[in-house]
Formats: sequence, C-alpha cells, structure tokens
Amino acid sequence: MTSMHPIASRDNPLLKELRKLAQGNTAYRKTGRFWVEGEHLCSAAIVRRLQPAIAVFAQSYWPQASVQLATAAPKNVVVPDALFDEISSLDSPAKVGFVLDLPMQTSIDPHVPTVILDRVQDAGNVGSILRSAAAFGFSQVIALQETAALWSPKALRAGMGAHFGLQMLEGVQEADLDLLKVPLVVTSSHQGTLIQALKLPFPCAWVLGHEGQGVRQSLLERALIHVRIGQPGGEESLNVAAAAAICLHSSAVGAA
Repeated sequence: MTSMHPIASRDNPLLKELRKLAQGNTAYRKTGRFWVEGEHLCSAAIVRRLQPAIAVFAQSYWPQASVQLATAAPKNVVVPDALFDEISSLDSPAKVGFVLDLPMQTSIDPHVPTVILDRVQDAGNVGSILRSAAAFGFSQVIALQETAALWSPKALRAGMGAHFGLQMLEGVQEADLDLLKVPLVVTSSHQGTLIQALKLPFPCAWVLGHEGQGVRQSLLERALIHVRIGQPGGEESLNVAAAAAICLHSSAVGAA
C-alpha cells in the first residue's frame, strides 16, 4: 500500500540524499539508487515494470498526479515546490521524480548484440548512444573504464528511458572483452570500408570511442571489421552519438 509523507524542512535527511542523487554524476555508485525526473522517464520505468523505492512530488503537482504515478511506489513524498526545485538539476524542474534501485550488474553475455563504450566522455553522448542501442536491437552495453557514468542524471535524461531495457556493465576492463563471441566492429573517419558497401554481421559488438581520440589502438587491433562513414559534405568527423546511430541502424537493417 502506498503511503504519503509530507516534508517541509530543507534539512530533512531524505531531501539531502535526493539532492545528491539528482545533482551528482556518480552518487548512485555509493547509494545503489538513482534519480529520474519528469513524467516521461517515470512512466518509462513503470512500463518496464520497475518499482520505484520512493516517488517525490511537488506540492502543486500532487493533486493532479495520475493514478499510475501516484501508486507506483510504496512511499510518496510531497514537498513544497521551492524544495523540489532545490532537488532538481533541471533549469525547469519537472515536479515529479522517482528514486529507483540500481540494477544488479551481471556478467558479460558473450552472444548478444553489444555496444562497447571506450572512454566516451560526455554523458549526453552516452545517453544518446544508449537510446540508439535500444532502438536498433543492441541489448548489451559495456562501458570500459574512464567512460562517463552510465546512470548519471544527464545520461538518464538523454537516454529517454533506454536504460530500463538494456543490460549495462560499467567499469569494465579491456581484457574482459575476451569473453565476447561476437565480432568487434569499429568506425573511423579515416580508414576502413564505407559502411554502405558492407554486409555487416549481426549480432556484433560496435566499439565507439573517445570524442577526440577515437577508439584506442588496442581495440582497433581486436576488431574484425573497420568501417568508415562517408561524409560527402566534407566535414572532418561526426559526433560519436551521431556516428553510433548510423552504425547501429546499418546493422539492424542488415539483420532485417
């Protein structure tokens, strides 16, 4: 049964924890919980049958909250709008948020379509790549060490709910990729076969690299296939999230 708890004190310990989760990139690693904000992300979690530990509502929003949102968690917290604004890291706070338990990190699945993130630095790029992975049937995401935090608030916003349908592993060492039984594919703006000229394997593991440095040399040497995205407009390179969307879509089309 859902219970409702009004909180009006800025110094309440729960509100302090919520601020850390909503505003800190790696706070989830200490608490084992993460924060999502807004109707879209909260509803996406419910669709994936995830039960939030706590639902948080701004006072002005609470009377109009849908039954779906108001009954999702065993504990509802209602706070004054000003305090909700202090929790949120958004310029325009969304007035509703969930605290969810972080999924247990499992071992690498050797056989499924996979995306490997090699030191991708921007959390927005990470989230966009996860969204493309979910859209095009890549069910596993492996983040190597030095990659931006997968469950940071910015990555979650950019992922638009993709996180909830993926198996994700972070802090993985390169040697662990030996477990994969699917071929590795890398992309470069300077070498490899044009992507439209290839019949890409599926399942496979796409390696997506650092925004400035690209894929590290040792991973280039591991790859079975090197792919180049043609850019007839003459630009030097593509944003890594844009390149990911092209590459993953090409694999999905080839598998259809």
